[in-house]
Amino acid sequence: MTKTGRTTIALGVVLVAVAGAFMAVWSPGTPTQADHTNAELVAQGQQIYQQYCASCHGAGLEGQPNWQTRRPSGALPAPPHDESGHTWHHPDQLLFQMTKFGIKPFAPQGWVSDMPAFEGVLSDEQIWAVLAFIKSRWPEKVREYQRQRNEAAR
Repeated sequence: MTKTGRTTIALGVVLVAVAGAFMAVWSPGTPTQADHTNAELVAQGQQIYQQYCASCHGAGLEGQPNWQTRRPSGALPAPPHDESGHTWHHPDQLLFQMTKFGIKPFAPQGWVSDMPAFEGVLSDEQIWAVLAFIKSRWPEKVREYQRQRNEAAR
């Protein structure tokens, strides 16, 4: 076999390996935004929310009482995810990252939060599903405001 033939085969093997690694991380079925119009994603998100989020953020997304008043620990109670809270003030990507990695990497130094990171607990698809469910419960004017935050963040 010639040197050019071996190089071509080696390049082909590398390309197949790179493509395989890419597909292992990303697949066409994995959402990249909180699509509140995707009924299947919203239904999946509702189930996951009830299992992992409702105990703190409320079954109806209402949050904990006095959510804007710090506890003795310095942490704030879990905020609502309905229109009375501030979740919709943030773009999808930030909400995803805060859910996956916790609040600490995105908060000011010294910020105290009881919000756990869900990396290793929920898949990316499950996190997007939860966010789609939350977003599906917002009034249209709130979704429009949040859509603008998404556009500004791009």
